[in-house]
Amino acid sequence: MGSVFGGRQQARNVPLSGAAVEVFASLTRWEGCDYVIPNPTTLKPWGNLHHQWDAVRRRAGLDGVRMHDLRHSFASNLVNSGRSIYEVGRLLGHSQVKTTQRYAHLSDAVLMSAMEEAANAVGDIWGEPDRASA
Repeated sequence: MGSVFGGRQQARNVPLSGAAVEVFASLTRWEGCDYVIPNPTTLKPWGNLHHQWDAVRRRAGLDGVRMHDLRHSFASNLVNSGRSIYEVGRLLGHSQVKTTQRYAHLSDAVLMSAMEEAANAVGDIWGEPDRASA
């Protein structure tokens, strides 16, 4: 099976948020077409989204943003909100955690929070007062 993102991909189920389901439900369906967003000329799946993406990103003022950058942002946002690397990997369709680790970047604020939690835990063990309540 080909992919609009290039390369060969395995078919898989992808969970959608309630908001995404609402967007898809609101789309006008083409009569006699099984695809949600077909190429209007062929009523088949798009072979390439480069021109459409280029137009959308330029209108949005995102000239340097690649479609693939959205996957990195998605992964980083999930990890920074507390989701596990395993959950993120499954949502991205990765078969190896190592691949997901290249996508998910922790923010400095999340790392500082983790460091403070570790320091507070050590303080509790050593009998020192909790810095957060001081």
